[in-house]
Amino acid sequence: ILEDGKYICGAAIEKMSKSYFNVVNPDDIIDTYGADTLRMYEMFLGPLEASKPWNTNGIDGVFKFLRRFWSLFHDEKGNFHVSDSEPTRAEQKVLHRTLKKIEHDIEHFSFNTSVSEFMICVNELVSLKTNKRQILEPLVIALAPFAPHIAEELWEKLGHDKTVFDASFPKYN
Repeated sequence: ILEDGKYICGAAIEKMSKSYFNVVNPDDIIDTYGADTLRMYEMFLGPLEASKPWNTNGIDGVFKFLRRFWSLFHDEKGNFHVSDSEPTRAEQKVLHRTLKKIEHDIEHFSFNTSVSEFMICVNELVSLKTNKRQILEPLVIALAPFAPHIAEELWEKLGHDKTVFDASFPKYN
C-alpha cells in the first residue's frame, strides 16, 4: 500500500519478491543474528519441498534458542563451565530422546521438526541445570549440521583439537 509515496507493509505475509518490495538481504540478518541463526531459521520454516511465506518474526526465537544452548556451557558470569560428573537418568532420557528424533528427522529431511526438538531439549536441560560433558558433547555433534559455527566453537572449548565434523554422530540408547 502506498501512502504519501511510501510503501506500507500490511499484516499479510507474502512470498518474498522485489515486486512486493519485501526483499530481505540475508547479509543484514547475518550481521544482526549470525549465520547459524539464519540457517536454522530457514530450516525451521517448514518442510524443504513446501513453499513458505517469508516472515522474519521468528528469527528472534531461533536466536534466543542458540543463546540458551550456549548458556548450557557457561555459568552466570559467562565463564566456560562443563562438569565431568555422571549425568542423571532424567538428563540421559532427554539426550537420547533428542538424538533418536534428530536421526529420524535427518534421514527424512524433516529439519523443521529437528529444530523444534532441539528447542524442547534445551528447555528441559536448562530446567535440569545440566552442564555435564556426557550430555552436552553429543548434543554439539548433533547440532553441528544445523548450526556449524556455534558447534565448532563449543567443540573447541570442550577441548577437541579436530573439527566437530570428524566426530561420529552419537547413537541413541
